[in-house]
Amino acid sequence: MAQTITEKIFSQHVGREVFAGEIIRSNIDMVIGNDITTPISIKAFEDSGAEALANPDGFSIVLDHFIPAKDIASANQARISRDFAKKHKLKNFFDEKDMGIEHALLPEKGLVVPGDVIIGADSHTCTHGALGAFSTGMGSTDLAFVMISGGNWFKVPESIKVNLSGKPKLHTTGKDIILEIIRIIGVDGALYRTLEFTGSTIEHLTMDDRFSMCNMAIEAGAKSGIVAYDDITKEFLADKDLAREPRIHYSDDDAIYCKTLDIDVANLEPVIAYPFLPSNGHSITKAVADKIKIDQAFIGSFTNGRLGDLKTASEILKGQKVHEDVRLIVTPGTQKILKEAFKLGYIDIIIDAGGVVSNPTCGACLGGYMGILGDGEVAVSTTNRNFVGRMGSRSSKVYLANSAVAAISAITGYITDPR
Repeated sequence: MAQTITEKIFSQHVGREVFAGEIIRSNIDMVIGNDITTPISIKAFEDSGAEALANPDGFSIVLDHFIPAKDIASANQARISRDFAKKHKLKNFFDEKDMGIEHALLPEKGLVVPGDVIIGADSHTCTHGALGAFSTGMGSTDLAFVMISGGNWFKVPESIKVNLSGKPKLHTTGKDIILEIIRIIGVDGALYRTLEFTGSTIEHLTMDDRFSMCNMAIEAGAKSGIVAYDDITKEFLADKDLAREPRIHYSDDDAIYCKTLDIDVANLEPVIAYPFLPSNGHSITKAVADKIKIDQAFIGSFTNGRLGDLKTASEILKGQKVHEDVRLIVTPGTQKILKEAFKLGYIDIIIDAGGVVSNPTCGACLGGYMGILGDGEVAVSTTNRNFVGRMGSRSSKVYLANSAVAAISAITGYITDPR
């Protein structure tokens, strides 16, 4: 019987054919924890009486939300993970010495590969589906169960086929495609389903685009997002020391989907998600007409903090100055991205324009630190959520956009069309 890529990944892990709707127990290839969620998992692990991890090489802890520590509480929180990593001799523990935002760092390290089943105690774990893997967020106690047993239970999700056609125009990116999808189907339109991105557009999308799309699948309620392995995936993985041999799967032509969504990307403008939902999407044309004045422009996070985003920003900012009433904050996804951006001159351009570049951190995205908004302030941001109070004050507003929009808006002081 025909299967989707998601059904095939689970079938290989279970050892028999499985289909959407089945409840299965699957082994896990990679478990991902961070400085906020992992201490809860560690407590549950230790309270259970467990003494050893079921698969220590398949467990990564990435300290990325409040590192370097912003206060005493975050310092103590991080120490729990540090002590656990030292006790269990974790080889995949990433702290300030080799830092990065978890969903940018692990693909860079080759720790997540095509065909994997991946879970993390972070809702945006679905990012790794860009590599042709099944990847999803779960709770901290679910992580503890995998730490103890090496596996977990799943309901195999139905899949929505997202058929993308046409070549994107300049400054229309993967971020705009996923914002358009969320605008169409809503924040619960893909609830417990996989968004499978297919169609002729895929060959025009970089890995940065694909990571952004899969990262925000959760904003449509999806269990996961996925893009099948192709030459672009192969090129991305070519220079990496992969943790496992890739297992390549493709959906059968007659696989069963619960829904098909067709989008002509060739005619898509940059999309701006107005407050206070990622589904509140509008065209850049409307945003320009609305004359939205901003106080802050933010470029970063594991949604849009990759090298391509910094390249785009630097091209727009070169020879320009950030508006006197605007703060431009740029957060690279990893230290490696930051170093490469330095070599290529991107960081000099950003700083010369009046921007500030921070260490890799999730801090600003979740309103923790390194870019908090004050009362009534407005930001255009390349992050993934714009809920009430997401980046600071409950009276602040966040408009989600791609990196080109954020960069040009930093110069003009208003949300501006970069084309």
